[in-house]
Amino acid sequence: MKLEIDQVTKAYGTTRALDRFTASALHTQGLCLIGPSGGGKSTLLRVLAGLTLPDSGDVAIDGRRLPYESEATLRKRRRQFGVVFQSYNLFPHLSARDNITLPLRKVFGKANEESDAIADHWLDRLDMRQHAERKPSALSGGQRQRIAVARAIAVEPEALLMDEPTSALDPEMTVEILELIRDLTQSHGIAFVLATHELRFARAVGDQVWFIANGQNVESGPMKTAFDQPQTPQLQRFLEKLSAF
Repeated sequence: MKLEIDQVTKAYGTTRALDRFTASALHTQGLCLIGPSGGGKSTLLRVLAGLTLPDSGDVAIDGRRLPYESEATLRKRRRQFGVVFQSYNLFPHLSARDNITLPLRKVFGKANEESDAIADHWLDRLDMRQHAERKPSALSGGQRQRIAVARAIAVEPEALLMDEPTSALDPEMTVEILELIRDLTQSHGIAFVLATHELRFARAVGDQVWFIANGQNVESGPMKTAFDQPQTPQLQRFLEKLSAF
């Protein structure tokens, strides 16, 4: 996957969530976004997914500029990404299976039988088949996130965009979901962009990293180089602080 972001700004009132953000990753299978909370990671992911429109600047993925000025064209581009949110974003009135099949039917136009078959495949793959008819309120946090991952990957996306997918989980469930993400992305060759505070996991699965703070790209580069030889004082302090725990 090739990502090119040029001078992207997104403001909410007087607060600039992204402030002339510029970065590139020319050949990445796994890009990890790290940095302090409120630094702009979630906003950047939403811009990449086409869910948030920037105030200015350009984004190109695999050489194709995201068409923010055309809602119809942008809607088509959104279909090429699977998105996993930290708060699951499941439909509370639908069963686990229906949460997976709904986008397959309504967005991708697949027949009911095909949608059910795809959903059942991923429910089996993620060991959730026995919970297929349960609604989100009857599932644990880890189970809900498994359904969210299944929904995202069932559409066969070009890339997965994941925003702190384990932030609402306890330590045991965090390990379980991270292992699931690693296995799925590696076994299916799916490129991903992951915003995370789990630095050990980021280092294990990512090949590129962007350190984001105050809405800007403070430092970016290969994962090993950034972690072993950080070039900026900001990244050095960030890694030292987290390694102390």
